[in-house]
Amino acid sequence: MRIITFGTFDMFHIGHLNIIERAKKVGTHITVGVSSDALNFSKKQRYPVCNERDRMRIVSALGCVDEVFLEESLELKAEYIKVHKADCLVMGDDWEGKFDHLKPLCDVIYLPRTPAISTTQLIEVVKEIP
Repeated sequence: MRIITFGTFDMFHIGHLNIIERAKKVGTHITVGVSSDALNFSKKQRYPVCNERDRMRIVSALGCVDEVFLEESLELKAEYIKVHKADCLVMGDDWEGKFDHLKPLCDVIYLPRTPAISTTQLIEVVKEIP
């Protein structure tokens, strides 16, 4: 089964690794869409700390990842699923229900996030360091 997942993966941390590894266990092949810098800015009104090229390189280096591409629009998820021939979309449960409209194209699974870790929290901690 071919899995697809998406994320910004800024300041790569254990939560990112956990979701990708758990998503891979659902199938045999995993494709990861890494949000572009422009897409991240449109969602969060800030650019990622790490640029899209570096974030794609980090995700590509993971042994469990088979394929990586640049996600340029949230509205293109259905197209990305078709192009990458995904059988299942896996996302963190903070997106619960948001991609149910894609169920006619593929299975949709929401996995629990790793507790007590997020990129936003890491950025705040780093900002506080004198």
